[in-house]
Amino acid sequence: MSKTSLSWFNPIHWLALGFGSGLAPKAPGTFGTLVGIPVVFLMAQLSWWEYLLALVVMTLAGIWICQYTAKAMGEHDHPAIVWDEIVGYAIAMFALPAEPFWLIAAFVLFRLFDIWKPGPIGWADRKLHGGNGIMMDDVLAGIFSAALLHLGWWISGLLS
Repeated sequence: MSKTSLSWFNPIHWLALGFGSGLAPKAPGTFGTLVGIPVVFLMAQLSWWEYLLALVVMTLAGIWICQYTAKAMGEHDHPAIVWDEIVGYAIAMFALPAEPFWLIAAFVLFRLFDIWKPGPIGWADRKLHGGNGIMMDDVLAGIFSAALLHLGWWISGLLS
């Protein structure tokens, strides 16, 4: 694929930039994650297996979407590319109620894991390239967040 240029009229670029949220002058990843909230509200209408299927499709499509847009921008993992944050946040909310406590807890945990990049999250960020490199650290941050949230939900059920 030859280098193109970023275009507002290209729907692939529009998705990669989180419908424009990635162009925020400060903290574009946080603004991109905020776009994940209405996405989660829409996905909350799905059964757990439909939600999981949507996550797989969003992740696989995201690898291509992010790579395509990064190439157009001439920079690997440009901060304005936030589709990965949207997907990572949706992963963090997998099989959790779309209620304020869980939405906020998932937001905070996901952003912390995405910023700090501990263990395999940091490895994916440093070692993977292209669309995989853009997506996988956020996918892992979402999985880590979801695991902690589900553990907390399970423990709170035992205590009540």
